Amino acid sequence: MPDRHRDRGKKKTFPNMSKDTEVDMKDVELNELDQEKLPMTGDGPGAEKNGNLKQKVPEEDVKFTGLSKEELMKVAGTPGWVRTRWVLLVLFWLGWVGMLAGAIVIIVQAPRCKPIPEMNWWNQGPLYQIADLDAFNHDKGIKGVVEVLDSLNQLKVKGLVLGPLHTVQQDQADTLDLVSMDPGVGTDQDLLVLLDKAHKKGISVVLNLTPNPGADPWFSPDHLPKVLDKLRDAAEHWLGMGVDGVQVSGLAAASASSDWSKFQDVVQGNRTEVDVKKRALIGVVDGQDYSAVSQLLNSSGVDLILSDVLNKANSGIERAKSIHGLVSTQKQSSLAWGLGGSLGNHLASVVEKPELVRLYQLMLFTLPGTPVFNYGDELGLVDQGSTSPKMLWDTEEEEVAEGAVKNETAEAQKSHRLTCRSWFKTLSDLRGKERSLLHGDYFHLHSSSTSLAFLRLWDQSERYLTAVNWGSATLTMVLNHTELSLPEQAKVKLSTDPENLAADSSVSLDKLLLGPGQAVLLAFPFA
Repeated sequence: MPDRHRDRGKKKTFPNMSKDTEVDMKDVELNELDQEKLPMTGDGPGAEKNGNLKQKVPEEDVKFTGLSKEELMKVAGTPGWVRTRWVLLVLFWLGWVGMLAGAIVIIVQAPRCKPIPEMNWWNQGPLYQIADLDAFNHDKGIKGVVEVLDSLNQLKVKGLVLGPLHTVQQDQADTLDLVSMDPGVGTDQDLLVLLDKAHKKGISVVLNLTPNPGADPWFSPDHLPKVLDKLRDAAEHWLGMGVDGVQVSGLAAASASSDWSKFQDVVQGNRTEVDVKKRALIGVVDGQDYSAVSQLLNSSGVDLILSDVLNKANSGIERAKSIHGLVSTQKQSSLAWGLGGSLGNHLASVVEKPELVRLYQLMLFTLPGTPVFNYGDELGLVDQGSTSPKMLWDTEEEEVAEGAVKNETAEAQKSHRLTCRSWFKTLSDLRGKERSLLHGDYFHLHSSSTSLAFLRLWDQSERYLTAVNWGSATLTMVLNHTELSLPEQAKVKLSTDPENLAADSSVSLDKLLLGPGQAVLLAFPFA
């Protein structure tokens, strides 16, 4: 067999073959021999024609696209998969039942939440007494109160006690008119505007209808029946206008009368109505010990009783005894605390010294019950003899005339007032938010002639411990209670002594050191 590759370059000729035929034969020979040649040139007219490449095209990868419905049903019916499904189903329901049982056990074993006691509007924040409306805001009467409602709302005040609004003629029982408003104070329309705007801000309005303020509240025992009749008519009138309650002084004498119940029915007569705001009957009593106050609260049926058992004539031990005696025998929702009594004296004038205003504000806000203040107590306003002191409306930034000399004393007094107001606002806000302070239980921890400490706690809420020392010497308090186990340390929430008891710092409860004239509010969590 001839070697084809050896003869590739030789020219083959055949007899009787023309030149054209010879060229065609060359092309045939090239096609046969050069089929492995790849095209290296373009396909243009002058391009060289190359042979075709024999190349094996790889087969496409076969991808798994899952089983068809028929195949899946066939596999699912096999014994192995049937058993697997049953095992998974049993495990699912066992897990579900186990989680349900665990949840039930947790719910059953968890400590019960203590039910929230009934709260009325007069228990939700401080009451703010304005006896002299002209002194309160530049002789503007009721309109002046309307102008500063925003400021009072910032203090979280929940009730205003106004007046008396009637014309007071001291010791003139025959001319007593409790229905007609003193023209110098305002008109009935002014009162309606005040009620509307105050209610929109969540502030209730109570009228002081004491017939003869500043003297014998009821003139004399002989006048009492007739005066109570007038009081009943006046209560119907003012409550019909939308007033939220009535306050009277001299509760002991009035409630002893057989006509008292008629007046009581007028004020509290809407208690059977559903979803109707309750009206408050507030009684004020002076010169009675805690035992007499407790008995009077039971016999009179008032909603709230304000006494002077915390006045400065009583030592810390007596104050602690009075607080414990009232709290242990009465619902705290019926107790009101203040130091001015029915006389309406300002806090700075009835405490041992004006510098202790913030100390007593802390004590009143953290006692179990409703704190009651007179206008200006948030600033440390001081009485001016028999004349009602003018309320001071400070702003933190006041324009000073160019070239004017700054009065350093006035600036210091203003700074003190603003500090007191900020302190008051913080306490009021805290009391409204914390359940332990709002309606928590009271536990006495310490008392001496010049100091007092107590604990407020509610269910699993944060606990609050109040300690005050109004004496002139540093005091070490040993805090203990037979029913309680106090933690070793507590956090400072508020303090009048930021140098030694800074906010958020921790202090030991083993022996609490408190400087003269200082107060502190401590907090620790439920454990």
